[in-house]
Amino acid sequence: MLDANTLAALRPDLLRFARLQLRDAAAAEDAVQEALLAALGNAGQFDGRAQVKTWVFGILKHKIVDTIRQQARSTNVSALGPQEASMDQTFDALFRDNGHWTPAARPRDWGDPQAALRQQRFWDVFDACLNHLPENTARVFMMREFLEFETREVCQTLGITVSNCNVMLHRARNALRLCLQRGWFVTGASTC
Repeated sequence: MLDANTLAALRPDLLRFARLQLRDAAAAEDAVQEALLAALGNAGQFDGRAQVKTWVFGILKHKIVDTIRQQARSTNVSALGPQEASMDQTFDALFRDNGHWTPAARPRDWGDPQAALRQQRFWDVFDACLNHLPENTARVFMMREFLEFETREVCQTLGITVSNCNVMLHRARNALRLCLQRGWFVTGASTC
Protein backbone atom coordinates (compact mmCIF):
# COMPACT_ATOMS: atom_id res chain seq x y z
CA MET A 1 0.00 0.00 0.00
CA LEU A 2 1.27 3.46 -0.91
CA ASP A 3 0.73 6.05 1.81
CA ALA A 4 2.51 8.99 3.41
CA ASN A 5 4.13 6.81 6.12
CA THR A 6 5.61 4.44 3.52
CA LEU A 7 7.03 7.38 1.59
CA ALA A 8 8.36 9.04 4.75
CA ALA A 9 10.28 5.85 5.57
CA LEU A 10 12.00 6.04 2.16
CA ARG A 11 13.04 9.67 2.60
CA PRO A 12 16.50 9.09 4.18
CA ASP A 13 17.59 6.74 1.37
CA LEU A 14 16.16 9.08 -1.27
CA LEU A 15 17.95 12.06 0.25
CA ARG A 16 21.27 10.24 0.46
CA PHE A 17 20.95 9.20 -3.19
CA ALA A 18 20.04 12.73 -4.32
CA ARG A 19 22.93 14.30 -2.37
CA LEU A 20 25.31 11.84 -3.94
CA GLN A 21 24.07 12.77 -7.40
CA LEU A 22 23.68 16.52 -7.05
CA ARG A 23 26.39 17.41 -4.52
CA ASP A 24 24.11 20.20 -3.31
CA ALA A 25 22.07 19.66 -0.14
CA ALA A 26 19.39 22.20 -1.04
CA ALA A 27 18.94 20.88 -4.58
CA ALA A 28 18.86 17.32 -3.24
CA GLU A 29 16.19 18.24 -0.69
CA ASP A 30 14.11 19.90 -3.42
CA ALA A 31 14.41 16.89 -5.73
CA VAL A 32 13.38 14.48 -2.96
CA GLN A 33 10.43 16.65 -1.97
CA GLU A 34 9.27 16.85 -5.58
CA ALA A 35 9.64 13.08 -6.00
CA LEU A 36 7.68 12.36 -2.82
CA LEU A 37 4.93 14.79 -3.80
CA ALA A 38 4.76 13.25 -7.28
CA ALA A 39 4.58 9.75 -5.81
CA LEU A 40 1.87 10.73 -3.36
CA GLY A 41 -0.05 12.63 -6.04
CA ASN A 42 0.14 9.70 -8.44
CA ALA A 43 -0.42 6.93 -5.90
CA GLY A 44 -3.37 5.73 -7.93
CA GLN A 45 -1.06 4.99 -10.85
CA PHE A 46 1.12 2.69 -8.75
CA ASP A 47 0.04 -0.77 -9.83
CA GLY A 48 2.32 -2.87 -7.64
CA ARG A 49 4.35 -4.40 -10.49
CA ALA A 50 7.49 -3.01 -8.84
CA GLN A 51 8.38 -2.40 -5.23
CA VAL A 52 7.33 0.99 -3.89
CA LYS A 53 10.98 1.89 -3.27
CA THR A 54 11.94 1.10 -6.88
CA TRP A 55 9.01 3.13 -8.21
CA VAL A 56 9.81 6.18 -6.06
CA PHE A 57 13.53 5.98 -6.87
CA GLY A 58 12.56 6.01 -10.56
CA ILE A 59 10.62 9.22 -10.00
CA LEU A 60 13.57 10.70 -8.10
CA LYS A 61 15.97 9.74 -10.88
CA HIS A 62 13.90 11.77 -13.35
CA LYS A 63 13.79 14.74 -10.93
CA ILE A 64 17.58 14.60 -10.57
CA VAL A 65 18.08 14.50 -14.34
CA ASP A 66 15.74 17.50 -14.68
CA THR A 67 17.67 19.36 -11.98
CA ILE A 68 21.01 18.66 -13.64
CA ARG A 69 19.71 19.80 -17.00
CA GLN A 70 18.30 22.96 -15.46
CA GLN A 71 21.57 23.70 -13.64
CA ALA A 72 23.51 23.15 -16.84
CA ARG A 73 21.75 26.08 -18.44
CA SER A 74 23.28 28.42 -15.88
CA THR A 75 26.46 26.71 -14.62
CA ASN A 76 29.72 25.79 -16.34
CA VAL A 77 31.87 23.34 -14.37
CA SER A 78 34.48 22.62 -17.01
CA ALA A 79 37.40 24.22 -15.18
CA LEU A 80 39.72 21.65 -13.62
CA GLY A 81 40.47 22.14 -9.97
CA PRO A 82 43.72 21.31 -8.16
CA GLN A 83 42.40 17.88 -7.11
CA GLU A 84 42.08 16.78 -10.74
CA ALA A 85 45.66 17.85 -11.45
CA SER A 86 46.99 15.87 -8.47
CA MET A 87 45.07 12.80 -9.68
CA ASP A 88 47.30 12.76 -12.79
CA GLN A 89 50.36 12.21 -10.62
CA THR A 90 48.60 9.50 -8.61
CA PHE A 91 47.58 7.59 -11.71
CA ASP A 92 50.99 7.95 -13.36
CA ALA A 93 52.45 6.06 -10.39
CA LEU A 94 50.15 3.10 -11.09
CA PHE A 95 51.73 2.30 -14.46
CA ARG A 96 55.16 1.45 -15.79
CA ASP A 97 56.67 3.38 -18.70
CA ASN A 98 55.38 0.70 -21.08
CA GLY A 99 51.78 1.33 -19.92
CA HIS A 100 51.39 -1.88 -17.91
CA TRP A 101 50.28 -1.95 -14.29
CA THR A 102 52.97 -1.89 -11.60
CA PRO A 103 52.81 -5.08 -9.51
CA ALA A 104 51.48 -3.26 -6.44
CA ALA A 105 48.74 -1.46 -8.41
CA ARG A 106 47.56 -4.44 -10.44
CA PRO A 107 43.81 -5.04 -9.91
CA ARG A 108 43.03 -7.83 -7.45
CA ASP A 109 40.30 -10.44 -7.52
CA TRP A 110 37.10 -8.96 -6.09
CA GLY A 111 35.39 -12.28 -5.47
CA ASP A 112 31.68 -12.08 -6.32
CA PRO A 113 30.91 -8.39 -7.03
CA GLN A 114 27.22 -9.16 -7.61
CA ALA A 115 26.86 -10.42 -4.05
CA ALA A 116 28.65 -7.34 -2.74
CA LEU A 117 26.29 -5.03 -4.60
CA ARG A 118 23.40 -6.47 -2.65
CA GLN A 119 24.96 -5.56 0.64
CA GLN A 120 24.07 -2.15 2.11
CA ARG A 121 27.54 -1.80 3.60
CA PHE A 122 28.99 -1.87 0.10
CA TRP A 123 26.94 1.20 -0.80
CA ASP A 124 28.19 2.98 2.31
CA VAL A 125 31.78 2.34 1.22
CA PHE A 126 30.96 3.27 -2.37
CA ASP A 127 29.40 6.52 -1.14
CA ALA A 128 32.54 7.32 0.87
CA CYS A 129 34.73 6.54 -2.15
CA LEU A 130 32.59 8.68 -4.42
CA ASN A 131 32.78 11.57 -1.97
CA HIS A 132 36.59 11.40 -2.15
CA LEU A 133 36.51 12.14 -5.87
CA PRO A 134 36.92 15.72 -7.04
CA GLU A 135 33.47 17.25 -7.46
CA ASN A 136 33.63 17.64 -11.26
CA THR A 137 34.93 14.11 -11.73
CA ALA A 138 32.25 12.62 -9.49
CA ARG A 139 29.54 14.58 -11.25
CA VAL A 140 30.61 13.37 -14.69
CA PHE A 141 30.74 9.78 -13.42
CA MET A 142 27.31 9.96 -11.79
CA MET A 143 25.70 11.57 -14.82
CA ARG A 144 27.10 8.96 -17.17
CA GLU A 145 26.91 5.78 -15.10
CA PHE A 146 24.01 6.27 -12.69
CA LEU A 147 21.75 8.75 -14.44
CA GLU A 148 22.56 7.18 -17.81
CA PHE A 149 23.15 10.40 -19.72
CA GLU A 150 24.77 9.86 -23.10
CA THR A 151 28.36 11.13 -23.24
CA ARG A 152 27.31 13.82 -25.71
CA GLU A 153 24.67 15.10 -23.28
CA VAL A 154 27.09 15.07 -20.33
CA CYS A 155 29.48 17.17 -22.41
CA GLN A 156 26.79 19.62 -23.48
CA THR A 157 25.37 19.93 -19.98
CA LEU A 158 28.73 20.56 -18.33
CA GLY A 159 30.37 22.44 -21.19
CA ILE A 160 33.27 20.00 -21.57
CA THR A 161 34.76 18.20 -24.54
CA VAL A 162 34.28 14.50 -25.23
CA SER A 163 37.99 13.99 -24.65
CA ASN A 164 37.83 15.74 -21.26
CA CYS A 165 34.74 13.71 -20.35
CA ASN A 166 36.47 10.44 -21.23
CA VAL A 167 39.52 11.40 -19.17
CA MET A 168 37.34 12.29 -16.19
CA LEU A 169 35.41 9.00 -16.50
CA HIS A 170 38.70 7.08 -16.67
CA ARG A 171 39.99 8.88 -13.57
CA ALA A 172 36.74 8.30 -11.69
CA ARG A 173 36.65 4.59 -12.51
CA ASN A 174 40.29 4.12 -11.50
CA ALA A 175 39.91 6.10 -8.28
CA LEU A 176 36.74 4.20 -7.37
CA ARG A 177 38.41 0.89 -8.17
CA LEU A 178 41.38 1.73 -5.94
CA CYS A 179 39.19 2.96 -3.11
CA LEU A 180 36.82 0.00 -3.29
CA GLN A 181 39.73 -2.38 -3.49
CA ARG A 182 41.22 -0.87 -0.31
CA GLY A 183 37.98 -0.23 1.51
CA TRP A 184 35.77 -3.13 0.56
CA PHE A 185 37.05 -5.98 -1.55
CA VAL A 186 40.31 -6.53 0.30
CA THR A 187 39.31 -5.71 3.87
CA GLY A 188 35.56 -5.94 3.41
CA ALA A 189 34.83 -3.46 6.13
CA SER A 190 36.67 -0.16 6.17
CA THR A 191 36.33 2.99 4.09
CA CYS A 192 38.92 4.79 1.99
